[in-house]
Amino acid sequence: MKDTTLAAALAGFSFMLTVIWGPPLLRILRHFKIGKIIRVEEPTRHLVKMGTPTMGGIMVIASVLLLTVLLNAAALIGFKLSGRSVFVPLATMIAFGILGAVDDWEGIRGKRKGDGMTIRVKFISQWVLALVIAWSLKYLLDVPGMFIPGVPGEVKLDWWYVPIAAFVIVSMSNAINFTDGLDGLAGLISATIFAAYGIIALMQGQSFLAKFSFTMVGALFGFLWFNVHPAQLIMGDTGALAFGATIAVVALMTGQWVILPLIAIIPVAEAMSVTIQIFYFRATKGRRFFKMAPIHLHFELLGWSETQIVQRFWLIGLLAALIGVGLAMV
Repeated sequence: MKDTTLAAALAGFSFMLTVIWGPPLLRILRHFKIGKIIRVEEPTRHLVKMGTPTMGGIMVIASVLLLTVLLNAAALIGFKLSGRSVFVPLATMIAFGILGAVDDWEGIRGKRKGDGMTIRVKFISQWVLALVIAWSLKYLLDVPGMFIPGVPGEVKLDWWYVPIAAFVIVSMSNAINFTDGLDGLAGLISATIFAAYGIIALMQGQSFLAKFSFTMVGALFGFLWFNVHPAQLIMGDTGALAFGATIAVVALMTGQWVILPLIAIIPVAEAMSVTIQIFYFRATKGRRFFKMAPIHLHFELLGWSETQIVQRFWLIGLLAALIGVGLAMV
């Protein structure tokens, strides 16, 4: 009960901290003209987002970093409020956040304005980071291999764990990135996933991981204060890549990553829609399976409003997360 109360309190603190320092960040981003560039192939209604300050992921990363450092510093005076294990997901968020920030900057001010980093460089960078993180999870933290709902005990993966975990990290990082396209969508879905794994961590007795997860929830809610429709601030790859990779690491630390495709059903569906679109386009020599991918753009072109898509996707995501938490208890 004490851990649950503290986790909820941390969510509140991170929310307030993020909301407080949001306006100064907005002024800085506007001053340096760090604004969103809209692709010409996107729905025309997205043109109103042109120039909206991006790289908003910095808002969440800074708040979570400050709170996590302060909680660990409290241990020096006898208050053990956090643990060293949370430095792995924290380092993941920072590393992928830096990668995303470079991509955002390249797309705004770099030589590849409007496009960002090349897909090859970005993908290789993700894999290098993911392999280092997966190795750390396996050999430094000795996290559980895999838990399967209904199957007693832990399933050992031995050396296979590192490449599999790296794949999960890269996949989820890109999945959240694909989800980021409508006001509030990626932030709301990410917060829901972190809340689900925070509950799972509490059930497992991983109080430090639970506190970190709920700190993320609060900071993401603070970001949503500025990101709900019409958005004043956009997450950008700075946030999307970072939050996706961190979600994967939190799931891996609980050992309950087998149910991640269910708990993260919306990002997984977004990523799968892009994959299906690419393969179908190539197989049929130019025909499209969806009107546009990721799938939220397909529904937008069908006539759904932006708020309808976000709300309906979140309802599906929330239900899937609840089912996933239930399965984790089996």
